[in-house]
Amino acid sequence: MDRMNYAVSWAGTFALGVSMMMAADNWPQFRGPGGDGLAAAAVPVRWSESQSVRWKTAVHGKAWSSPVLWGDQIWVSTATEDGHELAALCLDRNTGKVLRDQKLFDIENPQFCHKFNSYASPTPVIEAGRIYVTFGAPGTACLDTATGKVLWERRDIECNHFRAAGSSPILDGDLLIMNFDGSNHQFILALDKNTGRTRWRSDRSLDYKDLGPDGKPEAEGDWRKAFATPHVAELSGVRTLLSQGAKAFYGYEPQSGRELWRIEERSSHSGGTRPVVGHGLVYFPTGWSAGFVLAVKPGKTGESLDVNASAISSTELNVAWKTKRNVPKKPALTLLGDQLFGIDDIGIATCWDAVTGSVLWSERIGGNYSASPIIAGGRIYFFSEEGKIVVAAAGPKFEKLAENQLEDGFMASAAVAGKALYLRSKSHLYRIED
Repeated sequence: MDRMNYAVSWAGTFALGVSMMMAADNWPQFRGPGGDGLAAAAVPVRWSESQSVRWKTAVHGKAWSSPVLWGDQIWVSTATEDGHELAALCLDRNTGKVLRDQKLFDIENPQFCHKFNSYASPTPVIEAGRIYVTFGAPGTACLDTATGKVLWERRDIECNHFRAAGSSPILDGDLLIMNFDGSNHQFILALDKNTGRTRWRSDRSLDYKDLGPDGKPEAEGDWRKAFATPHVAELSGVRTLLSQGAKAFYGYEPQSGRELWRIEERSSHSGGTRPVVGHGLVYFPTGWSAGFVLAVKPGKTGESLDVNASAISSTELNVAWKTKRNVPKKPALTLLGDQLFGIDDIGIATCWDAVTGSVLWSERIGGNYSASPIIAGGRIYFFSEEGKIVVAAAGPKFEKLAENQLEDGFMASAAVAGKALYLRSKSHLYRIED
């Protein structure tokens, strides 16, 4: 079977299993409608600066947040490189014209931001009539998407992000849910999306004291930090809020914030991805240092598990499989059927059997990676920090379909709506469409 037919066959199989929600013509949050980087539509395979670019618009500032789409609008957040001005931009989806360039917050004394991060890394979340934009502790605002009017804002949430914020917000019913894992405070917070008032707050239950290696001061910074985005899924009939902090991954009851169970993994820190769910398992990389890719079977209320313990007690909560090879630190995993896909930060793409953890293929595709891959129409897209985009068949055998190059690199993850790709490079926003 040739490469294109192989990809098309996978696209057909994938489309049969995609929900109506996934077929919607919106991309409302980080990693799309399902929060998992999956899109049903087939989008372009080959493009360049002179091919299949419907429009290209410069976006000012330094920001790694991803675009979100609703109707004819595209929104992105941005910030000045020094962090003194935080803003939101709205563009016309059809033309790329900037409709609104709105400063939301002036910050007199910005927190420190690592050069690899930005002051506008959290991706907004959008729904009909409203967009919720956060920059972490410096400020969160809800805007009317028709007028740009600020409906409410919060500037009183205390958290030293240490390297700048990275966690994106999610919506669950009438709640706006956000992770705050900094050097001084670590908690997960739910706001009333209509008023901005706090509905609940749950502090992380793991004791963070003296968790740095050999008691060194890292325990006050990186070893307490996380950048991950929460996710809500139904697991064994229980709606569960999944949230990764530093050195632990938690399951919560979404409406109350009550902790249900906890997985500890103390050898790594600064987890930065959004989990994916399937086969009764939760999949996620544990973070920096000596990290794993874990496939976890959720447990009963009150259970906890230490991944590194020499003897693991018999509980419903358990690790189905784990691996330390080719573990992503920043790009999230993507699950399609029985295959789990990932790209590590130095350009090794891997496909695991999602049930057993066995490696089906592993290929060095080159480049450095922060953006999370997406799967669209049965093809997987990898976006490098150097502007290279590798397209492969999303199947159990590695089949490279194309390699594309744009002028600037990618820290933000892609969006898909209709049959178009919306790509935010370090300097521009693109609409790619045949």
